[in-house]
Amino acid sequence: MALIKLSDFSSTLNPHWFSPDNDIADKRVQAELQSSCELPRHIAIIMDGNGRWARLKGKTRIDGHVAGVESVRDVVESCSQLGIKYLTLFTFSTENWKRPEKEISALMQLLVKVIGRESRKLHDNNIRLNVIGEMNQLPQKVRYVLTETMELTKNNNKLVLNIALSYSGQWDIMQACKAIAVDVKKGFINPESIDDQLIASYLSTASMPDPELLIRTSGEFRISNFMLWQSAYSEIYFTNTYWPDFRRSQLYDAIREFQSRERRFGQTSEQIQTKHIPANKLKPD
Repeated sequence: MALIKLSDFSSTLNPHWFSPDNDIADKRVQAELQSSCELPRHIAIIMDGNGRWARLKGKTRIDGHVAGVESVRDVVESCSQLGIKYLTLFTFSTENWKRPEKEISALMQLLVKVIGRESRKLHDNNIRLNVIGEMNQLPQKVRYVLTETMELTKNNNKLVLNIALSYSGQWDIMQACKAIAVDVKKGFINPESIDDQLIASYLSTASMPDPELLIRTSGEFRISNFMLWQSAYSEIYFTNTYWPDFRRSQLYDAIREFQSRERRFGQTSEQIQTKHIPANKLKPD
């Protein structure tokens, strides 16, 4: 896919990522979240509402996507500061290829510009970039900048930033099933040994914990083919806020809601209380 020529985004994108002087009030809120209860290890976000945000402001859909970059910056920065270990952002779905070519080209160019410019800052802040999805479907220039950044940051361990590109949950399960079938045919796997853990080990997120908290912005109440297997026991948080208006304060609200929920994984409240195990520390059987 040829990338269309767009105006330079530099004037609209915040160049200051990971500033060391986040205000005292914000540090206090982060400390409260860290001390009040267990934080989710893995947060996944369906970033929705860029187009509607733009329409309400009389702007183009592309303007909405550009504005959404600032939300990405703030959420990545705040997750890193909080000590969240994994953050997965649903950036471009398999179904999004059906959108107008002009919008797709703009999104791809925006991705190249942002990742290319921020790769060094991600690396300097010990953040590892990882991509899940059908990378072979992406334009060559996009694949190049993503591969370069993944190589640069591969040994970083403070936060894993997963970008879901040309991704769908059904595709993820399908490619896992195909890979398992190949290994069964080769004699590496006994069909009788196939269980949920083995299937999970063939998914694109095999090396990561499943997301404990799944956030969707823009007021839609569905998960839109995102991490279908991995979100089986995720706490889902819906907000009416459009993605370009979603900032760390809204993220903190979602984490507070997560911390207030009792995660039983099939058990009763009485069982959890008897064992004296904090509900959000339980894991599925």
